[in-house]
Formats: sequence, structure tokens, C-alpha cells
Amino acid sequence: MTVSIGIDFGTTNTVVALAEQGRPAHLVRFPAPEGELFAFRSALSYYAPPERPSERTVEAGPWAIEAYVEDPGETRFIQSFKSFAASESFTETEILGRRYQFEDLLSAFLLRLRDYAGGQLKDLPSRVIVGRPVNFAGASPNPELAIARYEAAFRRLGFSEILYAYEPVGAAFFFARELDHDATVLVGDFGGGTSDFSIIRFTRQGSEIRAEPLGRSGVGVAGDAFDYRIIDRLVSPQLGKGSDYVSFGKVLPIPNRYYTAFARWDQLALMRASRDMREIRSLVRQAREPEKLRRLVEVLDENYGYVLYKSVSRLKEALSAQGRAEFRFEAGDISIVREVERGEFEEWIAPELGLITRAVGEALDDAGLQASEIDRIFLTGGSSLVPAVRRIFHERFDPARIETGAELESIASGLALMGWERDLSRWVRAAA
Repeated sequence: MTVSIGIDFGTTNTVVALAEQGRPAHLVRFPAPEGELFAFRSALSYYAPPERPSERTVEAGPWAIEAYVEDPGETRFIQSFKSFAASESFTETEILGRRYQFEDLLSAFLLRLRDYAGGQLKDLPSRVIVGRPVNFAGASPNPELAIARYEAAFRRLGFSEILYAYEPVGAAFFFARELDHDATVLVGDFGGGTSDFSIIRFTRQGSEIRAEPLGRSGVGVAGDAFDYRIIDRLVSPQLGKGSDYVSFGKVLPIPNRYYTAFARWDQLALMRASRDMREIRSLVRQAREPEKLRRLVEVLDENYGYVLYKSVSRLKEALSAQGRAEFRFEAGDISIVREVERGEFEEWIAPELGLITRAVGEALDDAGLQASEIDRIFLTGGSSLVPAVRRIFHERFDPARIETGAELESIASGLALMGWERDLSRWVRAAA
């Protein structure tokens, strides 16, 4: 083996890193429409010309977004599909008349990613190290099912040996390069679908850094859950949530289940062909505020999910830097604009913050350590930039020990570096 490869398949972005023995890892870069990048958006689009429905174009990453933006009405756009990797209730979805299982979506995504990487991913080794969350997203996730699905997809890419490492452990390997002394380190990885924590003891033996895993925990909430809280407070009420309809003389509430699809971007993409969609169309005529239901139909029919995602992301980013920001979602006939205080947003995400706080405590308990015994805390992932998330750690640990950075590259780079460990079995496992 001349190179080790690590792949961080994330809910929002996917990053691939390569490492030669004894050298730093480097990231695979993609010549995307908006310029070269290394964070490849975890998104897919399927397009079939109406006049030639048997012909299908599959795009991934920023090219999937570009295809959707060019023709949103005819393009099936899917993002955050990692969120249903461990879902037993998700067996398949129909896209443009064909049925796809999760492994079909993931393999299509990975194959297009490889195509866009060009020569960087030619002549790959037979072994790959893939990151996995400590706990997969979902109400009752089945991790064995998720790994089996991963296995099928990565084998289609040509790998014969597929090993899995916890994502925060990959990040820990990346950050360990900066250590010049023995240290007990807690790594918090905040992705789109999960928040994962790992505690590792690093010791130096000559020129080598040895690592011993002490504890871990995770929870299936992160950035996408924050998104849902914003949508539930600002958008869903304007699309009919909380309103009523009249049936046989009775006033009944619009079912809340129509709006739970906004909790996960993958579900929103799948809703257009659902039975709920047919019900929503019929309720427009019975609704007491029909204009709101018409907006919901427009959001789903016109595939405004990505436009909404961008509006939510802009608000989160702005509220991470300032105390007040404007939310603006404008698409077609829909215009929802409102000023939001950071304190409001933090109240909305209080349930998720509580789950994250508890998971940090569980990692400490698993390691049998007190907060004062943690020497360094590394926070990575986009949601680590949310002030309320950072506050969880500043209140529990010495702020001088907390570091952030390399929010997107640390996991993939750490996984690739991990491939050169002499005792790799301590850190990874195969699917079986």
C-alpha cells in the first residue's frame, strides 16, 4: 500500500483525504462550478427529460445543486440522505419511475464524486477507512443496517477491505499532531445529523504518539435539528401549521405530520410523491386559511427545499456572529421575512442543547473521568460554531483548554493518517 485513504461521508458534506506513510494527509479537491473545493456537498439530483424518460442524468455534490437550480421543476434533488442510513422504515424510494435503496443512492453519489476527483482517485488501494457516527441519526437507528448499507455502496466503488472508525476518533488523530506532551483529549464532532464525543489519552513514546480510547458517546441531533427548529417557528406556521379545515361541518386541525418532513431535508425531498401530498392538495379546498396550504403545496411542488435550506443556513451563520439577524425566505409567490434575536434561536434549540449536554456527561462517565481531568477539548464540525453549543463546553471546562478549527477537514484527514497505525485493529473494525 502506497497511500491510505479516509472518507468522511457526512450529512452535509463529504471529505476525502489521502496520506502517504510518514507525511501529512492532503485533501482531494474538486474543480466545482464556484471554484475549487474539498468539501463535496452530500447531495444528489436525478433528471430525466420529459420527452426521453428512460434517459437519466445523475449528478452529485455542487453539480447536483447546479442541476437543481437550473431546472427545479423537473429535477429530483436529495440532500442529507445519510440521515436515513440506519432507518429500518426506509427501504426504498421511487425517483422518476425507478426504485432506489439507500445503497443505490450512496453508491451513485460516491461514483460521481470519484468521477469529479479525476486522477486524484485513480489506482486507489483496496482498503478504505470510513467514518461513522457514534450513534446514527433517527428515532430508533439500527447501526448494523447502516454499516451493511455502507458496505454494499463502498464495494461498488471497488474497495475490498472497508474499515470503520468513529468520526470523533478520526478528528482526534488529526488534532493529535499539535500535541507536544501527554494529554487526555475530548473531541466533539458536530455534523448535520449527529453530535459525537470521544475521549482519548495521547502519550508520546519517542517520536511516536500512542493513543488509548477511554470513552465515547453520541446523540442523533445536530445542525439539521437546529434547522428544523427555525423552520418550525418561522416557516411552518405560514404554510398552514396550527390552522384548521372543515370536514362534514366539523372544524379539525391541519395534521402536524405534514410538517415533520421539514425535520429532515431527506424527508422533504421524498414527500412530493407521498400519500400525504395528495391529502394536502385536497385539504386546500377545505382549509379555513387556504392561502397557507397553497404555499405548502408550492414549496413541495416547486422543490423549494434547497432555497429554504440556504435561507436557514444564512440565518444560523449570521446568528453565530451577531446577536440579531434577518431571516429571509423568498421563492415564487412565497415571501417570509422576520428579524430573529440570538436569544430566541437559543430558546428554540434548547431541547437539542440539553441532549448534547447530556451526551458530553455520558462520555465523561464512560471514561470514568471528571471534567477537570480533561487536558484539551477540540471542537469540530459546523455546528461547533453556534455560540450556545460552545457555551456548553465553556461552562463545564476551562475555556483556556478549548480549541476549534479545521471544522470540515479534520475527520477525513485523521482517518487517512490512522491507516498507517501499526495496531490498526484498536481503532477500526470491519462490518462483520
